[in-house]
Amino acid sequence: MRSRTLTLGAVASAALLASATLPSYASGTARPPSTREGSVSASALLAKVTSCSQISSGKYRTDDETSASIPVCGKNGAVFWKADMDIDCDGQRTSKCNEDTDPWYQDDTAFHQSNGKPLKADSLPYVVVPSSSGIWNYSGAGIKGGGVVAVIYNNKVQYAVVGDTGPTKIIGEASYATAQALGIDPDPENGGTDSGVTYILFKNSQVSPIENHGAAVSLGDQLAKQFIRDN
Repeated sequence: MRSRTLTLGAVASAALLASATLPSYASGTARPPSTREGSVSASALLAKVTSCSQISSGKYRTDDETSASIPVCGKNGAVFWKADMDIDCDGQRTSKCNEDTDPWYQDDTAFHQSNGKPLKADSLPYVVVPSSSGIWNYSGAGIKGGGVVAVIYNNKVQYAVVGDTGPTKIIGEASYATAQALGIDPDPENGGTDSGVTYILFKNSQVSPIENHGAAVSLGDQLAKQFIRDN
């Protein structure tokens, strides 16, 4: 479904800390796809991103073989795009994410856990952002490693963090755990979905430690409510 070459970025410094109890599903236990994280509905968030004020200098492809048709759009307090979802299995080697399960597997991520290790794609919901280029510079837009993302698919909301960087011309990728939680096939080689995914990235947000998914949900819910008030 995809062809990609990972480009790692530098880890951004902490700007906004959030703490919360890590829930059981963050350890890798899949939640039922019908479960909604937080109190803000998918429809409420989608109602605020029906039109695009393009902030990227150009548009992105969803895969190597597709045309460039996906812009990065700006809103008060956030950026967003609507794309597909390819599966990122990079990071710590596990039974689900390794060289045998993923032809593109790499044992590192752009951003690391608090203990210095790469992220664990099959248990931590994270999103991949395009590496900075002439099309768009994510850090210049207030997006950083550990930043909170609301990922919306099939009327479901899943909170994730910015965890990795990808090719400069391709957009629409998230971790195995993100896909699994949304009911998307998480197989890194043949899974994912070709369309229908909305990614809302909240500016100047950051979860610390990055691996605390409970903190991402807690902060994400607050930021989603603010996003709806401000747009």
